[in-house]
Amino acid sequence: MSQIVVAVDGPAGSGKSSVSKAAAAQLGFGYLDTGAGYRALTLTALKNNLELDSVGELDLVQIFPYEISTDPANYFVRVGDEDLTLGIRSKEVELNVSRVAAQPKVRAFMREITRSIANGCKSPGIIVEGRDITTVVLPDAKTRVLLTASEEVRLGRRSVDLQSDGSISAQVSDRDKKDSKVVDFLNPAPGVLLLDTTELSFEGSVSALVDLINR
Repeated sequence: MSQIVVAVDGPAGSGKSSVSKAAAAQLGFGYLDTGAGYRALTLTALKNNLELDSVGELDLVQIFPYEISTDPANYFVRVGDEDLTLGIRSKEVELNVSRVAAQPKVRAFMREITRSIANGCKSPGIIVEGRDITTVVLPDAKTRVLLTASEEVRLGRRSVDLQSDGSISAQVSDRDKKDSKVVDFLNPAPGVLLLDTTELSFEGSVSALVDLINR
């Protein structure tokens, strides 16, 4: 495993993906977006007309030959020979990913994939971000951070990310509520550092995360 493992949790729109990726690039670390795995599985199910609510009952090893880059300068997501880097950010995936991610067998499958990728990263360190990284996936990470922001700020950011007029905000908020029933990513567990980016610029958020890791 990389010498330094950093676990970052947080709700949608907190900035955890973009901030973690930029921090990893600045530190010379690898970067792993665990949410991309759930999104890629959701998109794969949609493309193949699979029943989303029972994806976990399928042979995931067979239907989901997943690959993701840990190089923040060369990020990609693939399933088999298909590049899904852009497709996993669609509104259809955004509105359906919770149905897949809520399934215990899916979460167990993705947890093992995450640990395997982190173990295989050759960088001096790796920042792994997602929903339950600090508590379930990598509870022994050297640095554990809950990166959050006010709901108003988070919803505004997600609307921009999705190139939406704002109508998506209610659905994103609903997704957070559904996901929070499966795993608590809204409150820091004991030993987890809280980083609130409500009043911070993007650059300020990156600097704050880098400072936490360096300390």
